Parts: sequence; C-alpha cells; structure tokens
Amino acid sequence: MHRKFGLGLILAMPLLLSGTPVLGGDGISLNIVNDGTQDILVTVYDTSLGPNAVVLAHARVNGFTTIPLSVSLDANGMANVSWTAVTADANDRKCGHAERVGLADSSSVTVRADGECKASEPAVMPAALVR
Repeated sequence: MHRKFGLGLILAMPLLLSGTPVLGGDGISLNIVNDGTQDILVTVYDTSLGPNAVVLAHARVNGFTTIPLSVSLDANGMANVSWTAVTADANDRKCGHAERVGLADSSSVTVRADGECKASEPAVMPAALVR
C-alpha cells in the first residue's frame, strides 16, 4: 500500500509543480488583502495568462485577512490580476471588482465587496459553496 502511495506521489509531482509559477521562475508572489470587517468570497484571475485564468476560486476571505498567492508575469516582467468579490452574508449582499496591472513582487491587492451588485454578478453563493 505504501509503495502505491509513493509511486502516485512521484507521478503527480510534475503536475503539482507545473501549477505554481514561482517554482518555475516565471512568476511573483502577491498578497490578497481583505481590509474590511465582513467575510467575502473572492475570485482572482491572472490576466497575464488570459482573462479566464483563475488562480483563486470563490475563496472565503475573513475580515482583516491576507492570502499569499503566486501569479505569472507578462512580457514586461510585471503581474496583472483582476478580481471579483461578493459578501459571504446572503442577507447583506454587496459586490466588488477591479483590475490591477503592473504589479511587482510582494505587492498587495486589496479586495472588497462594498458596492451594489449588478444583474450580471452572483446574487447567491456559488453552487460549490452551498451544502
């Protein structure tokens, strides 16, 4: 049994390493920061890779919490991200979104959900988070 686990781990290692840009030397570290009191659900996109390259999907970020994240570099050696956020409390639904370009290593990206939600933004929690 241990032999099968070890073999599976060895075979899976290239897949695990390929998903982390910093290990390949082609990325940087960012900090995603919720500087508010409300818990929010955040999705972060690495727009250096393309508009649909999700690097953090519907993650619950508690108030006053920082999440480290690795993203890729663009042709100029900088990182570009966009994010969307919605409050975790369905009774007080607020939304937010923004794009940040030209980010250097160890930059902080503040995320918040303090605006009104548009019709195109989720009005309920994503299905993956509903029990």
